[in-house]
Amino acid sequence: MKTINNLKFVFFGTPDLAVFVLEELAEAGYLPMLVITAPDLKVGRGNHYDSPPVKKWAETRGIPTLQPSAIDESFINLLSEKEYDVFILTAYGKILSKKILTIPKHGILNIHPSMLPRLRGPSPVKSAILNNERNTGTTIIVLDEKMDHGPIITQESVETKDKDWPPLLPILEEKLFRLGGKLLVKVIKDYIKEKITPKPQDESRATYCEKIKKEDGLVDLLNDSPKEIYIKYCAFFGWPGIYFIKNGKRIKITKARIENDKFIIERVIPENGKEMDYR
Repeated sequence: MKTINNLKFVFFGTPDLAVFVLEELAEAGYLPMLVITAPDLKVGRGNHYDSPPVKKWAETRGIPTLQPSAIDESFINLLSEKEYDVFILTAYGKILSKKILTIPKHGILNIHPSMLPRLRGPSPVKSAILNNERNTGTTIIVLDEKMDHGPIITQESVETKDKDWPPLLPILEEKLFRLGGKLLVKVIKDYIKEKITPKPQDESRATYCEKIKKEDGLVDLLNDSPKEIYIKYCAFFGWPGIYFIKNGKRIKITKARIENDKFIIERVIPENGKEMDYR
């Protein structure tokens, strides 16, 4: 790892997607003074607790973490005890209050995986695949009180070749979040020195995406086109996944491909069962 840059910042994030950003920052010598992430969750049949990926990443580097269950007054007061240059937020999972926006000297920078103002909202990468938005990308904004609304620091598109479209969700997500880390490295010093003027988003071009629900993964093997099913399979790969109903039971499709305009199912998980070959 390179020499650590002298930047006092707090990082807000939770899943592996946020770790991709941290890895890009660390490679350039930027390590947070503090990490804010979600609380540990019970997992598995044994109900043991597991830490979020961001917490695990921070612990291996001796970086302190906080895991507030609520963004309340006591947490805000705790954050306010020290002076910070900036907060960086991506894939955190909680909405920050107006009071937090004013704590760091230079505000909060948010990494959003879309070409804002397109695809504001909680599911930009899934929606990009579903909507066939091949010219998607990553944007860094200064967070304000409205969702994905703040002025733009920088953004860069990622175009996918025809032969690689549609991509599986994890592949596109990693590409976009790593790009977010690289973009931060490029602009963070100039932003802190106030050499960059954030530009307001063009509200006339704004589009929105909804939160994806487990039920959205339902497909109709008889009536949906093979291409529609495959695009949904790629967009929902991992979570929530896609499934069909047979004899009143939910069958989740875990591995599939499209071949000669046919949707070929390879692996499934029957309801209350284990993964198996579709045959």
